[in-house]
Amino acid sequence: MKQIRVLLIEDHFLARMALHSVLSGHSQIQIIGEASDGETGVEMYRSLRPDVVVLDLRLPRLSGFEVIDQIRKEYSSARIVVLSNYQGSEDIYRAVRSGAMAYLNKDASGEQLLNAIQNVDRGLRYLPHLALDRLAERTPVLELTPRESEVLAGITRGLSNREIGEDLHIAEKTVRIHVSSLLDKMGARDRTQATIYAFQRGLVHLN
Repeated sequence: MKQIRVLLIEDHFLARMALHSVLSGHSQIQIIGEASDGETGVEMYRSLRPDVVVLDLRLPRLSGFEVIDQIRKEYSSARIVVLSNYQGSEDIYRAVRSGAMAYLNKDASGEQLLNAIQNVDRGLRYLPHLALDRLAERTPVLELTPRESEVLAGITRGLSNREIGEDLHIAEKTVRIHVSSLLDKMGARDRTQATIYAFQRGLVHLN
């Protein structure tokens, strides 16, 4: 049976150790490297060229999304499994669009993770029902400008238009225009609904 060489990219030490413990118990899996941040993960991919990468999306230095983009840009055949607590439809869509071939919640069983790695190693996608349901629920792409994304982040933090303007160094009137545009694009009645929508879709995340 072919051994699958795996690179783990996970910033939390205990989570990384748990992954190592689960995967190293399978004779088919060989963990060849572990990285605690996105930048190191990309560097280790270049030097180790693993068969499969297992990564979290919430990483320091480079986010998981940026890691996927960077690796796939340099190595188009890279095979990546996302293991994350981010379950918004935008998160799943963005990861899959960037090139991730599997997307699992961190509550996934060891058997599910092993199945995902085995499928991805064979060049097959592995999307469990939860991920597929989130993608099916996803409305058409919500295209926000970079400035609208910044304003939305301010809204979800409970900032007023004046406070958002001060943070972004723009006029309060300009913020009002962006807020109006955001509510219209999101189909939200008010800032509270926009905040709920943003978290549900994964447009912003709690730090």
